[in-house]
Amino acid sequence: MNMARQYVTEAILLAVRDSAHADRMVTLFSREHGKFQAIAHGARQPKSRLGGCLQPFASIRAAIAGTTGVETITQCEIINSFRELRDDITLLSYAAFLSELVSELWPERQPDEFVYDMLLTAYHTLPHRNPRITALASGWQLVALAGFHPEYSVCVNCGRALDQSAGFSCDQGGCICHYCQQEPLPEFGLPAGELMDKLLKLDWQQPDSFSVNSRTLLQLENILYSYLEYHLGKPLKSLSFIKQLARSSVMDKASQSGDNKG
Repeated sequence: MNMARQYVTEAILLAVRDSAHADRMVTLFSREHGKFQAIAHGARQPKSRLGGCLQPFASIRAAIAGTTGVETITQCEIINSFRELRDDITLLSYAAFLSELVSELWPERQPDEFVYDMLLTAYHTLPHRNPRITALASGWQLVALAGFHPEYSVCVNCGRALDQSAGFSCDQGGCICHYCQQEPLPEFGLPAGELMDKLLKLDWQQPDSFSVNSRTLLQLENILYSYLEYHLGKPLKSLSFIKQLARSSVMDKASQSGDNKG
């Protein structure tokens, strides 16, 4: 028989969804308890004290009661609402990507203080740095923490140093030199390797400033998205929204260019 327990934990809200009877079901990530789900009864009622706390990306202190797998949030308070992430469509899309990434890569009840701290740092950083680069760096670092660290300096088959004609293989987990390539692969040359090294080794407390070539940035984004889809066996829902925003941005720039020419 599962024994009821009660505890208080600080956690990040990875996902929030409506449930029956004005309840809310939430997915949280805690430094001590990892990822878990809990229900907040009556959180959607106008007078509920819980409803205002349970917003996506918020960092909260919550009192949890119940048995494992059927846990209930009885009280909570906001530590940091990260409201700016929800008020800006671009920040929202990248924050949702990182939240979904953690939710998909980490199993239930597997504590990981590095993941918890990285996610908090990313949420703090997104509004103040280039959100696209912040999300890409965080994404690759989370992939590495999950055990899928890519090999990007030498060929995974023969050990040759990376060169301009290398490609990236998702199923082999890294670079393939042109001697070993049996089929066309996404390009992964020296610039991509140099940028990957900077992103994976980025010090979030004192991040260095560096320039990023847009073509190389797009390469690493596309490789990351394909790499994730390969390991997860499905695409992330948040990525379709990010790609839609990118297409809209391109169309807007084209429209503005046409207006200027006219």
